[in-house]
Amino acid sequence: MANIIDVLSKYDGVARAKYIAAAGVSEYQLKSAMASGSVARVARGVYALPGADTQLISIRSLPAEPACITAAHFSGLWVLDTPTQPHVALTHSRSYQGFVCHRAAVPPRLLDTVIQCLRCLPEPDGLIIAESAVVLKGLPLGSLRQRLDGRNDSRERRIVSAIVPQSQSVIECLARFLLRRAGFHVESQVNVPGMGHLDLMVDGRLGIEADGAGFHMDRTSFEEDRRRWNVTTRRGIPTLIVTYQLLRDHPEDFITMVREALNRLSAAA
Repeated sequence: MANIIDVLSKYDGVARAKYIAAAGVSEYQLKSAMASGSVARVARGVYALPGADTQLISIRSLPAEPACITAAHFSGLWVLDTPTQPHVALTHSRSYQGFVCHRAAVPPRLLDTVIQCLRCLPEPDGLIIAESAVVLKGLPLGSLRQRLDGRNDSRERRIVSAIVPQSQSVIECLARFLLRRAGFHVESQVNVPGMGHLDLMVDGRLGIEADGAGFHMDRTSFEEDRRRWNVTTRRGIPTLIVTYQLLRDHPEDFITMVREALNRLSAAA
């Protein structure tokens, strides 16, 4: 007999009654769990574990499923900006105030989520999510290309062509996008002897490294970042260290900084 806690956990802590029953949980188990306080009825036909995500509760109470960028967030993919309104998948054409509604026959799988993001979101947002699905979840690039073979999918195919499966972070992905959009030649994960791989190389002369302080604050990672920076300096590779906040909030300043650095290198040559 299925354990109701395990079943709800597979649904990120929130599930409708029909899915709970389909997983093998009896009505007696459900009532016992509610009586003990380990499960709560949060809406008609919707049950949740204590501490379940409130946004997910509101979505499944419609009833709907997370879609597009909201599904990407719940899947642990890289998300540039959290939307002001949750994106949801519905099996009908009705819309709900406060939600961005996507029509879908079934709850979106990973591939469906990425396709929705590519078609719905601005280019950098879609690229970041799609690249993270490839890097973090092993989504095959071939599957994306196969789903985007229509006449109206040229924009999405162009975005997918920019995915780098070796990418290491959302910072690297966003920096690469901004640099290429500005017309620079950019290489990713360039091998530097004694250092490992440099995040980005611009026009073959200027290194770009992501400052991951906001993503890994442990001392070992901090020291490794500084060691890598010192190696590039000793090898004569001028390197800029960029932060997520700089790229997201001040992309023009980032591009200006890169141009000025490259101009100074040209003047010194």
